[in-house]
Amino acid sequence: MAETTTEGSGTIEALTLVPKAEARQSMKDFKSDQEVRWCPGCGDYAILAAVQGFMPELGLAKENIVFVSGIGCSSRFPYYMNTYGMHSIHGRAPAIATGLASSRRDLSVWVVTGDGDALSIGGNHLIHALRRNVNLKILLFNNRIYGLTKGQYSPTSEVGKITKSTPMGSLDAPFNPVSLAIGAEASFVARTVDSDRKHLTEVLRQAAAHPGTALVEIYQNCNIFNDGAFEAIKDKQQAQEAVIRLEHGRQIRFGAPLEDGLGSKGVVRDALTGDLRVVTVTPQNESQVLVHDAHSTSPTTAFALSRLADPDTLHHTPIGVLRAVDRPVYDTQMSDQLDTAIEQNGKGDLSALLTGGDAWTVVG
Repeated sequence: MAETTTEGSGTIEALTLVPKAEARQSMKDFKSDQEVRWCPGCGDYAILAAVQGFMPELGLAKENIVFVSGIGCSSRFPYYMNTYGMHSIHGRAPAIATGLASSRRDLSVWVVTGDGDALSIGGNHLIHALRRNVNLKILLFNNRIYGLTKGQYSPTSEVGKITKSTPMGSLDAPFNPVSLAIGAEASFVARTVDSDRKHLTEVLRQAAAHPGTALVEIYQNCNIFNDGAFEAIKDKQQAQEAVIRLEHGRQIRFGAPLEDGLGSKGVVRDALTGDLRVVTVTPQNESQVLVHDAHSTSPTTAFALSRLADPDTLHHTPIGVLRAVDRPVYDTQMSDQLDTAIEQNGKGDLSALLTGGDAWTVVG
């Protein structure tokens, strides 16, 4: 069944084999009977509610939706979704989900992972899923700490972070998950925040419509072991000057304007270095403020945007869809190859292959 989805200025032809739901669904249909067990006040609750509330929009049979997780607080997610799911191996959720999505194209496959699970032991699996462009939606919960194992520093913790495993401060330079994804040639990369339900839902909507791998980094508060890590972009007063909300086709501007839309902040390209920088918008430079193009075939500007955020203060943090481009989808291409092989050679005989001339016979 072919479906056309329109996002931004481009139209993407997507082939979906996932069956539609027979009846209208609600948020309640996607809530399992399991008791939700996260620490009181954890940002995971907000993300769970947003996902459960968004799922009916897909209009898909819930029996054909699968959530695959690794290990960590976020990885309890499949228990709480009334869909199929798998609580898998530490860091290996993208690999398991790749096999599932490639062999069962009638499924909508979602990966739920954390900054430790995805970027430490699972880093290799993540980047290969992204470069292959498997039809997966990856939700990466980033709280900049290991929560499940009680507060060790993670691959996204800032330099100097004092934790149980780094009592004198972390020496590791942190990963920027969005930069990493763009560098791995991901076709869809976005960032959102757990406490902004409207923005989170809109990013999920665009990720779900995207054919191929969609990575969504979700800033998520751990109020037990890393409380307030994202306060700079959650506090309304601070966020106005710290958060850059990206919208395709619109100028990249933020902050409170003084008058006539001027005096706000804007992102321009430095004429000498080619780097992006933040300026105060004036009549002289207003025309130089960049217009966000999430669909640009080149990842250069998207990567430069991802580098604007200061890793310590989170000042100038872009949120929204940084990149959404059309690329061949791995599982569709693999299926086409298999169909071609069958047309040319007929169906293979697995038994004959296993017992062919290259087999060894072991005698006592």
